[in-house]
Amino acid sequence: MFAPAYLDHNATTPVAPQVLEAMLPWFDQRHGNASSRHEYGRAAWAAIDEARARVAAAVGAHATEVVFTGGGSEANNLFVKGAAAKLGPGLVAVSATEHPSVREAARSLQSQSWRCAEIGVDPDGRVIPARYAGLLAERPAMVSVMLANNETGVIQDIGVLAEQARPTRAWFHADAVQALGKIDVDFRALNARGVHALTVSAHKLGGPKGAGALIVDKRVDLAPLIHGGGQERGLRSGTENVPAIVGFGVACELAVAEKSAVAARQRMLRGELEKGLAEQGATIFGLGAARLPNTVYFALPGIDGETLVGKLDRAGFAVASGAACSSAKVGPSPVLMAMGVVPELARGAVRVSLGRETTERQTRDFLQALVATVFQLKRLAALAS
Repeated sequence: MFAPAYLDHNATTPVAPQVLEAMLPWFDQRHGNASSRHEYGRAAWAAIDEARARVAAAVGAHATEVVFTGGGSEANNLFVKGAAAKLGPGLVAVSATEHPSVREAARSLQSQSWRCAEIGVDPDGRVIPARYAGLLAERPAMVSVMLANNETGVIQDIGVLAEQARPTRAWFHADAVQALGKIDVDFRALNARGVHALTVSAHKLGGPKGAGALIVDKRVDLAPLIHGGGQERGLRSGTENVPAIVGFGVACELAVAEKSAVAARQRMLRGELEKGLAEQGATIFGLGAARLPNTVYFALPGIDGETLVGKLDRAGFAVASGAACSSAKVGPSPVLMAMGVVPELARGAVRVSLGRETTERQTRDFLQALVATVFQLKRLAALAS
């Protein structure tokens, strides 16, 4: 019997049962404020400490390097704006395929006399070495390059990029929200090569929405976005979201433990999807680059992506036409435009992102539904012409 299939895990993931179970007590009987000095408060404080250690272990960091935030976008803003406040005006360089929370944060610094430059990417979405070298010659104060792109799944070699930036003494940041739990993320190794901070988020790996973290070298001086009670080393004041932070820690532990097995299965399913898409004449974006095992971003000639997503939704398949955080914006994806994709094809983009529970049956059913839906759309277009 057919059941609806959720294939939009890069937007958000379902909360894992173990995560929900760990969170529930912190909503009622263990409801203390971690800043309180009584037993309830001490218990909440201890739970946050345990979660901090779990998140740190998942990314190969020390617990003191984990700063909890309200999500990945806040963590990205904390680094970009917090670093800018301490460094003073200079050049901030970000890749042309960054998440809006990095790109727009960097652009906002222009009102404070900063210069903002985008690092060009090739047709597969990888940073172009010559473009990067040219910007490094201008000695940027900050560099931010996404570890794994949320739309295409393309992976950047941020270790190499950070090493190349070291002579400039730039502070180097990477958005690792989509990477954690899908590929190896080792902050200690990356930090040794010149990466100063990473952003991670709970709801991309089986945790709750509303919890993220900036993993940051303690030698990096940041100004807080939120002032107040001095929580999170003074970098993120406000009463901690204890249930979400607890869930974040458990989700990190589970995702890392299951990563290898899940990635192998997703890579197999992705191969089947891409084979079926190629048979339909689809263009698959980023195909020539290393990518996340769960992500397929494609377009079919002459088919509008938003229309296709709507039709597939009614057929029982939840997919996306781009980044969930910017889904309200019309027009072709800025990521694809930066990759040099022509607007007509970019407007047809659809993203399928697999989860740990995605099955072979779901991917086969999706391909069948896609064939039927595209046939219907082409027939309607022919009748209208």
